[in-house]
Amino acid sequence: MKQVLVLGAGKSSPYLIDRLLRYASEEDWCVTVGDLDIAMAAQRIGGHERGNAVTFDVNDSAKRDEYVNAADLVVNFLAPKFQSLIAWDCVNRGKPMVSASYRSQDLRELDADAKRKGVLILSEMGLDPGIDNMSAASMITRLRADGGRITSFCSYGSGIPAPDQEHSPFRYVITWNPRNVVMAAEDGAQFMENGLIKIVPHHHVFHHTWLLDVDGVGTLEAYPNRDSLSYRQTFGLDNVHTMIRGTMRYPGWSETWARIVQLGLPNDKLHIPNLADRTYAEVTEMFLPQNVSGPKLSTRVALFLGISPTGTVIEKMRALGLFDDTPTGCIGNTTADMMTDLLERKLPLLPDHRDMVVLLHDMEVEYDDRPAERVKATLVAKGEPGGFTAMSKTVGGPAALAARMILRDELDLSGCLIPTRPAIYEPVLAALAKDDIAFKEKVSLL
Repeated sequence: MKQVLVLGAGKSSPYLIDRLLRYASEEDWCVTVGDLDIAMAAQRIGGHERGNAVTFDVNDSAKRDEYVNAADLVVNFLAPKFQSLIAWDCVNRGKPMVSASYRSQDLRELDADAKRKGVLILSEMGLDPGIDNMSAASMITRLRADGGRITSFCSYGSGIPAPDQEHSPFRYVITWNPRNVVMAAEDGAQFMENGLIKIVPHHHVFHHTWLLDVDGVGTLEAYPNRDSLSYRQTFGLDNVHTMIRGTMRYPGWSETWARIVQLGLPNDKLHIPNLADRTYAEVTEMFLPQNVSGPKLSTRVALFLGISPTGTVIEKMRALGLFDDTPTGCIGNTTADMMTDLLERKLPLLPDHRDMVVLLHDMEVEYDDRPAERVKATLVAKGEPGGFTAMSKTVGGPAALAARMILRDELDLSGCLIPTRPAIYEPVLAALAKDDIAFKEKVSLL
């Protein structure tokens, strides 16, 4: 009986674990789910006869080695900062690994060792990164086969509430790791537009936005996501004049989050003494210079940020609780920890509501024998009220499919890879399409 080890039982894992347990009954597997919160791991298993829940502390090297060594495959859904650690363990033990996180530089440097061991470490096997890159690679291959030359490549991803329901003032819900939301853009962004490289420092990312009209959704705002230029080599697009990977939100998100970044709250370096006992208002006050005066905290924050004290940004900060005289109760000791906890409590997905994921590819293509075209491909998937979220399905689905392919010996690959090879993306995209996770294309002349 083959052993599958799933590390992490967070918000993105329910569909992954459910699908792996279905496969386990068909394929004679056992699925072990490890998490620091064993109750959460047990909940994900749901009493399935092929499942097992264990306490997993990533910092316990002996137990980590024991669990990895006993597995035939590791599906790593831990936080991104633990990806290289688990990958290194897998390479040492000769075990394949699947992850939905970005392939970091550490993993790139592990590639030679993985190849020498004949081990596949497959990263970016989720939604974004994941379905976005697989579908882009498929589109690019098809357009080139038709004689096309891609001159502009823009790709966007989003996880937001479905539009046909009431929203919080932020028009956002937490359906994945809230810490990733808090620390979004911490490294800034880099992209190319009309032949010019643009670099956006972290404190300007949320000021650098533009509007997009998305078929089936409406108007969303976009901001640049990480290093777009690295994907020129990934897709063989060294000659494009525009290369942008971006994130989409409902209009207004970036305006508020830019001010939260300006205030300095997304900070995971400075440790605040007795943070749990301090009020949100007290912590917010810490970020204001002594020379900022005003009758109320919200007014002082507005003066410091140079915005209206009665505007929508201050109202959203108030709705989030940043001016409340209640203790944070935060388990961690940084304001990033505080904000992570706050977002999860204030922006939940309500039981009768559903989320939505959106992917958009927008490419300009030249041909020798016909006019240039603009090809737009859009994926819109919505979650099930009270059931699986769209985020869980689109992050966990590709990882589960990759796990099945590896355990069936259908991927004769090794090294630290991402799913831009036809042997990976063709069967995965085909399987997702059967589950109504597919793109709709629209072609127009430039």
